Amino acid sequence: MNNMRQMLAQAQKLQSKMAEKQKELEKQEVEGSAANGAIVVRITLKGEMKSIKISKDVVNADEVDILEDLVVAAFNDAKSKADKQYESGMKEVTGGFNIPGF
Repeated sequence: MNNMRQMLAQAQKLQSKMAEKQKELEKQEVEGSAANGAIVVRITLKGEMKSIKISKDVVNADEVDILEDLVVAAFNDAKSKADKQYESGMKEVTGGFNIPGF
């Protein structure tokens, strides 16, 4: 019975650490870019877009479809980086274990 209490205490401690780390990671931001930095998107590790910068060099009214594709590419680049950074940060707490929901 004592072992069970220790396991529960450890689980609660891990859960608390994970929640703290999750909050810390959610505040961090990453940048993604496309077209050699002509489009730069900044997002949180949760995927919330914070800003977008578009170089005047890529703005052409006749090529809006290209610009739209570049924005999508920059966002996807940032999202990929955010996911990797978030996962890496959570592994610090879990010791590499994959815990569903985190």
